[in-house]
Amino acid sequence: MPPAQQRYDLVIAANRLPVDKVVSESGEESWQRSPGGLVTAMESVMRNQPGAWVGWAGGTGPAEEPFDLDGMHLHPVGLSVEEVRDFYEGFSNDTLWPIYHDVIVPASFHRDWWATYRQVNARFAEAVADVAAPGARVWIQDYQLQLVPALVRRLRPDLRIGWFNHIPFPPVELFAQLPWRGQLLEGLLGADFLGFQRQADAQNFVRACRQLLRVATKGDTVAVDDGSRRRVRASAIPISVDFKGMEDLAQQPSVVARAHELRESVGNPRVLMLGVDRLDYTKGIRHRLKAYEELLAEGKVSPPEVTFLQVATPSRERVEAYQHLRSEIEQTVGRINGDHGEIGAPAVHYLHHSYPREEMAAFFQAADVMLVTPLRDGMNLVAKEYVTCRYDLGGALVLSEFTGAWHELHQAFACNPHDIEGLKQAILRAINTPTKEKQRIMRSLRRRVSQHDVQRWAKRYLAALDAAPERPGTAS
Repeated sequence: MPPAQQRYDLVIAANRLPVDKVVSESGEESWQRSPGGLVTAMESVMRNQPGAWVGWAGGTGPAEEPFDLDGMHLHPVGLSVEEVRDFYEGFSNDTLWPIYHDVIVPASFHRDWWATYRQVNARFAEAVADVAAPGARVWIQDYQLQLVPALVRRLRPDLRIGWFNHIPFPPVELFAQLPWRGQLLEGLLGADFLGFQRQADAQNFVRACRQLLRVATKGDTVAVDDGSRRRVRASAIPISVDFKGMEDLAQQPSVVARAHELRESVGNPRVLMLGVDRLDYTKGIRHRLKAYEELLAEGKVSPPEVTFLQVATPSRERVEAYQHLRSEIEQTVGRINGDHGEIGAPAVHYLHHSYPREEMAAFFQAADVMLVTPLRDGMNLVAKEYVTCRYDLGGALVLSEFTGAWHELHQAFACNPHDIEGLKQAILRAINTPTKEKQRIMRSLRRRVSQHDVQRWAKRYLAALDAAPERPGTAS
């Protein structure tokens, strides 16, 4: 066992640590904060509640020694090259991800991937058990670690265990395709409380337990059929953003100046439309490009008066479906620019690159219309980040009704991205709605995000974990 001073009352377990290793030109190694919605949200939580974060540091080989950074104790978990391939790229992102996102692309089922997934989940569970203080709260994150709750419970039955799903949880008809569906459900039922982005996701989980495990359910609770007489609660607690932190960032003079520079760099159009996504087939990038291409062909919009900037952050580049998607999108962008662009005035500015938060805040301020059009998304924090950065009440948000964010930001210009004609109309409404009405909408959206920020999300989640059904014999 580690010394007492190295054990923590709050332990976060996520696939990734909130940092990346950086090597300077001189060969000096250091750590820097990594991008991503989960990292942004959880880092904010950890700054206010000291604890330990267990996760993969992003490289391959033996785990780094635990270290402290910015008030967080970071406990790396090592992955080999083969484990990155089979656990992360394989089972997590080529088996689970498609199933959990409506099988937009077919899922792959490989028994060796599953064996590696079990192996890595066991390693995470052991790390959590090592750093958790007696009676600690453990908060496990996302689909990569669905076996960890039950594994931690076997090692440390004294712990209060929660799990949160950042992506959708599929209907039982899709989840049932997984050959290891029972083991995944049993792994999750090791938790005391399970959090989801939408109530529909929580209901899908409860229904899967009832139909596939044949266990008793009542409302939002599932009876665990292992002799313990435990009940596990599943409910929706949607994630959010650090509203104050991001709003303060957006108001920095350097960010405001950069927003003006960005508009100038794309020709200072009357309307700048923006898309910001990981390069992922769930994000609806192809659908928004098709809608924009048709609007151009119909003469409803035209550069340089209206232009579109798409930021596509590189993602899972060794997975075949993502390689195909990148090629398809780049070909589409080339065709649109060839048909509708002019020298010095492309119809689409396409950036396959990741950017720091300061640059993203400037992008959001520069954009008159934000296109958030996923085919399926657990939440989509980009929508909330855009709203947060528009302290000037400018801009308009076009938002897919298949995001978790739409259930909170329903005043936005809603669209069904599968309905290209409807998506085109939503874009035109976002462009042409009078300024005062758009300001009224943005004020309402901002109020919602400010009142339900990431700090409130964390407080609600931890309160729900504390209030989860007591184990028999532990109630006061």
